[in-house]
Amino acid sequence: MSVDLSMKVLVVDDYKTMIRIIRNLLKQLGFNEIDEAADGSEALLKMREAKYGLVISDWNMEPMTGYELLKEVRGDDGLSKTPFIMITAESKTENVIAAKKAGVNNYIVKPFNAATLKNKIDAVFGA
Repeated sequence: MSVDLSMKVLVVDDYKTMIRIIRNLLKQLGFNEIDEAADGSEALLKMREAKYGLVISDWNMEPMTGYELLKEVRGDDGLSKTPFIMITAESKTENVIAAKKAGVNNYIVKPFNAATLKNKIDAVFGA
């Protein structure tokens, strides 16, 4: 199965520069439908209004973290199947385990490049 490059991707990060970097990496990979949110609560509102094929979220944000967003998404019947990739600057084992238990599809540790992002997305979609 190949990845649908026409699907909408939601990038969630409270750091505008990081959103721009991820957006540019996604464009390099062929994605064009890229939306953004500054934190988990904004992302949740957007996800309830539009269908996204993939969420790429930072872990550390205020007021709602990426981890809290992931738990909300997985607990919502309408959103629970949405593929979710968590991004973090910390590679703490307990964070990875917590995210896996909460239902994350994949996990990326900063810094990363387009090849890493592509591999993680491919893994999520079984490409």
